[in-house]
Amino acid sequence: MKVQVLHIDECTNWEETRARMRQALDGIGFADVPVDCVLIRTERDAVRSGFAGSPTIAVDGEDLFPSDGRSTDLACRVYLTETGLAGAPTRTQLERALRERV
Repeated sequence: MKVQVLHIDECTNWEETRARMRQALDGIGFADVPVDCVLIRTERDAVRSGFAGSPTIAVDGEDLFPSDGRSTDLACRVYLTETGLAGAPTRTQLERALRERV
């Protein structure tokens, strides 16, 4: 399994997203899977990677939270969580999405 956190330099949420993804992977028994961080610098990078705003979480090249939100804009992304909109999904959401994927 290949896990990536795609982010822009100005994003304030990518590090928290990486930490939560690490916790989620560990929590469901995938402690050996690394979480790679990929800096999206250009619109070309965004198109090539399937970027949907920062942070985008890709598992095996596919957005873990797919939507019609693919964008070449180097902008932030929001996630709908149990407590409202946030700049990162919760650990629970990540674990649920990973279980559905694997």
